[in-house]
Amino acid sequence: MTIADVKKNTEQKMHKSIDTLKADLGKVRTGRAHTGILDHVMVDYYGTPTNITQVANVTLIDARTIGVQPWEKKMLGAIEKAIRESDLGLNPSSQGEIIRVPTPALTEERRKEMVKLVKSEAEDAKIAVRNIRRDANEGLKKLLKDKAVSEDDERRAQDEVQKLTDKFVAEIDKLVVEKEKEVLTV
Repeated sequence: MTIADVKKNTEQKMHKSIDTLKADLGKVRTGRAHTGILDHVMVDYYGTPTNITQVANVTLIDARTIGVQPWEKKMLGAIEKAIRESDLGLNPSSQGEIIRVPTPALTEERRKEMVKLVKSEAEDAKIAVRNIRRDANEGLKKLLKDKAVSEDDERRAQDEVQKLTDKFVAEIDKLVVEKEKEVLTV
């Protein structure tokens, strides 16, 4: 293991943290319909919890309505039940072979709750980035202890890891500001 390996690993892990945050923020409702909010809904498919996207076609009908068309007609009830029981606060209704899922407009109070959720997700991402920094610094200290690098090289590498951390924390803050604006826009 070299300093370059430690920095490369650190940067890759921090990118994964940002990608995870983007995915989590994508699930936060903003009042407009988007198919991503149903991604984590699990349907009882013959006794096995299965992701909704694996048992049905999920599309947008209009700006406020999601359409869910099961591939098997007998899954209609199970999918509707799974959406209703999810923590999304959605109320689906069957219309023939398709389930319509209207997304209600958000109240001001609900928007503020969503902003708190966004900030909480961001804080989790920052903690993940800081943990990655800590692991990288421990790796650098181990290299120094094993006499694979000099103290100056280790110090420089720690400074570079800190700069990486600052860069990713700034990116997290930017994502939060954008999402907050999106959530608060009526």
